[in-house]
Amino acid sequence: MSLDLGDDLVTLLRAIVDIESVSGREGPLADEVETALRACPHLEVERLGDAVIARTRLGRDERVVIAGHLDTVPVKDNLPSRVDEDAGRVYGRGTCDMKGGVAVMLSVAAELSAPSRDVTWIFYDHEEVAASANGLARVARERPDLLEAQFAVLMEPTGARVEGGCQGTMRVELETTGVAAHSGRAWLGHNAVHDLAPVLATLAAWHDAEIEVDGLLYHEGLNAVRISGGVAGNVIPDRAVVEINYRFAPDKSGEQAEALVRGWFPGHRITVTDLSPGARPGLDRPAAQQFLAAVGGEARPKYGWTDVARFSELGVPAVNFGPADPGKAHADDEFCPIADLDTCRTALVRWLSDPHPTI
Repeated sequence: MSLDLGDDLVTLLRAIVDIESVSGREGPLADEVETALRACPHLEVERLGDAVIARTRLGRDERVVIAGHLDTVPVKDNLPSRVDEDAGRVYGRGTCDMKGGVAVMLSVAAELSAPSRDVTWIFYDHEEVAASANGLARVARERPDLLEAQFAVLMEPTGARVEGGCQGTMRVELETTGVAAHSGRAWLGHNAVHDLAPVLATLAAWHDAEIEVDGLLYHEGLNAVRISGGVAGNVIPDRAVVEINYRFAPDKSGEQAEALVRGWFPGHRITVTDLSPGARPGLDRPAAQQFLAAVGGEARPKYGWTDVARFSELGVPAVNFGPADPGKAHADDEFCPIADLDTCRTALVRWLSDPHPTI
């Protein structure tokens, strides 16, 4: 299925959604995005793996990056896409997270041949999996010049509102060890699964914290997300593991977050399996203020981790702004409101057409 960037947003979004692109299988969609963008004479297009980068080179005084990921979580009987005309919604895997944003990006990238700022459009892979595989991180490693800019917008779902910064996220595995034995003679062994009881009690008693950062209120969360142990129904488990996810406010570094987790579970063997620091809002930056003025409304905090953190590490202020309710991300019935598509597209065109940009 080829993409026609001149289509209306609903038709374009459905075409993008119907090209299944679960993490690791983004290739076919990346191919179509690359082909469509190469047909735009005002764009210079490059491909790094399954990341597609398109840039204007107009010699403007400033450059901005607008980015979005192509991959989705696994499909669950929610493809192909469908439209609910009465509700004004497009349903299907990825409509919310975040092919609605991708559709807006492609539409604006094709239309604006002479924006007031030079623009780098980035469509990347492997966002929904471990940070080590992230396509934007790969671009940063291999071609950091492609991320150079004065400001960045990540078109994650925000309900067409500006969301500043993001939470950090860390996953750890906490392991307990015991002694295996026949369950008929349990006293000869030691049950590693039972040793998880105080750990689970600590997690159940942990109260979500609220922390204000740069005027925005972030919620923290500490939760068990997976548990395993045991080898057979008649064997006392000699090993058990609980995977814990800590979502932390951007007032602390990854190292500080790790120290807190280890302090909450003293004496246990803990292995960090994934760690991505958050990003402070940066809404006091002139670039962010100008974007807010063009988009309208008040900013709110971003719950969850997004790749604005990668831009933050590079010293590029960045915000989240995209169609659809982030609360529907990864839901089986995820959808994108058609009105959000129009709102986001209009805002981007207004901002990128400003005849007197100043950062």
